[in-house]
Amino acid sequence: MKKTLTILSLMVLFGCSDINKKQSKKTTAKKTIYAVDNHSFAKPNEAVAKHLNLNIKVDFNKKIISGKATYKIEKKATVTKIHFDIKALVIHKVTINNYKDETDFNIVEGDEIHGDDLTITLPKNASAVTIFYETTSKTEALQFLKPEQTAGKEDPFLFTQGQAILTRTWIPIQDSPQIRLTYDATVEVPYNLMAIMSAKNGKQKSQNGMYYFTMKQAISPYLIALAVGDLEYKPLSSRTGVYAEKVTIDAAAFEFEDVEKMIVRAEMLYGKYHWEQYDIVVLPPSFPFGGMENPRLTFATPTIIAGDKSLTTLVAHELAHSWSGNLVTNATWNDFWLNEGFTVYFERRIMEAVYGKEYADMLAVIGRQDLDEGLEGLKHTPNDTKLKLNLDGRNPDDGMTDIAYEKGFLFLKTLEEKVGRPNMDLFLKAYFKEFAFSTITTEKFLNYLNANLLTPNKITFNVEEWVYSPGIPANQIKITSTKLDVVMQVIEKWEKGNIMVEEICDQDWTIQQKIHFIRNIPATISARQLESLDAHCEFTNTTNSYIAMVWFEQVIKHNYHNKHIDKKIEDFLTTVGRRWYVSTIYNALKNNGKLNYARRIYKKARKNYHSVTTNTIDNMLGL
Repeated sequence: MKKTLTILSLMVLFGCSDINKKQSKKTTAKKTIYAVDNHSFAKPNEAVAKHLNLNIKVDFNKKIISGKATYKIEKKATVTKIHFDIKALVIHKVTINNYKDETDFNIVEGDEIHGDDLTITLPKNASAVTIFYETTSKTEALQFLKPEQTAGKEDPFLFTQGQAILTRTWIPIQDSPQIRLTYDATVEVPYNLMAIMSAKNGKQKSQNGMYYFTMKQAISPYLIALAVGDLEYKPLSSRTGVYAEKVTIDAAAFEFEDVEKMIVRAEMLYGKYHWEQYDIVVLPPSFPFGGMENPRLTFATPTIIAGDKSLTTLVAHELAHSWSGNLVTNATWNDFWLNEGFTVYFERRIMEAVYGKEYADMLAVIGRQDLDEGLEGLKHTPNDTKLKLNLDGRNPDDGMTDIAYEKGFLFLKTLEEKVGRPNMDLFLKAYFKEFAFSTITTEKFLNYLNANLLTPNKITFNVEEWVYSPGIPANQIKITSTKLDVVMQVIEKWEKGNIMVEEICDQDWTIQQKIHFIRNIPATISARQLESLDAHCEFTNTTNSYIAMVWFEQVIKHNYHNKHIDKKIEDFLTTVGRRWYVSTIYNALKNNGKLNYARRIYKKARKNYHSVTTNTIDNMLGL
């Protein structure tokens, strides 16, 4: 996601098979009771899908996926219907138990956000249903790219993006995060392209365009993912590797060569990695997020490739999701902070272990700035600054803000300071063990927190205020960074005219320090001063996408522009599709009297963006 978990018991490390056995015993002993999820039409307490067999063909000429989705189901004896979520899909027919016996189905119209309710009639002996379907031009999860929109410029590309509720736009499915299921898939693609999924993948292209996948661990529907393109694979270690187009593969392998170190450190913190393989695929620039934590296969933006590993915090974030998010998952999108707040906390612990405490502190300080901006943007809707949200009737994307990420992190970091890091780590190890391969609500987590951390250690903590009240409680931890303090001292000297821009540009700063410097350029700095700074530091010509984003935001705020800068901004917006980056720049244009200019650029750029990005920018620019 914008920024982007395996179990250690207190005494013994458990292998994946042991956890799966325990999971099986739990399932046998106690039937799952599903929470109410108003973002899905499924009624899993009546009838629920447990395994998906997907058999599809990818047609780049028609830009559709077609085929069938077969589900093994469990239902109450008296239940005669099962409900699936669909949106912008054509349903041809539905069969029961085998492909011959058709059954009745009805599509109950829903709404623009949630799609429709596919209601299937079940005979008494039904144990499986097969849905024959195809996608349409309105399928939001899919982005079919022309060759010129890829790195190699020779072959087309396809990728999916299911979070939060878009999997229903390319697979008819019970699209609630609490409905975990295993899956296998057969995917047919053009013979010259390679298909990979969030499952067990091959390392080379097939000869006939047929690919076969298995995901034996139960995952949430939003984590089912597919990418198809002219891809190559390069191993990084015995259990890690990278997929990318040929022109990108070497640069990607260099950028991600510390991934194995990150996994080792993560395992030392919270237990063994239980997904066997951890690979990364570098997607075309239109991918809307920094990364997406699809199990076994993180989807990543090419904007992460900076040539110096300076932006690999994103990899640590997506890796951390292997525990928080994939292993233990938010039951509903109102509980989204349980995914992202924990992941940001874990990500920074990984970065501290690999690169040192000062590095992690810089990330936390910058993250706090993001949180402050998020709070300012939500000042008219204070309920959206609570950790536990109420998103009924709204798109769950509305909850994917810095509140979930950074307020969630701040809650856990403040809790760590209160209980002590050793107690916090023991608690989190036990937490990931207890809820492995399952989903959890906020209320269930808080009960576990009280019973297993606060009460045993006789600790009083304002949990209710943190979770259910707007804003940030007064007992928040304050994180500082000596390296970022140095940056602020330079800014103060510059504002007073006590330092030359040549001296600023000669500073031996990390990427995080440069970001901090640019983001904190005072409003009193004139456009002429920015021009002088740019002439020496060449921020406008940077190849680091993060620096480009924050620099262009300041350029717009300070009304510093010329033909070269304007072209660079337009080029950035028409070639990068990462939602955080482009929305930041469009928002700066909008807020600084350049709305019509923003709309003109967007009109050209929109075709290059995924629907996740266009939905945000359409609304931002009033289109």
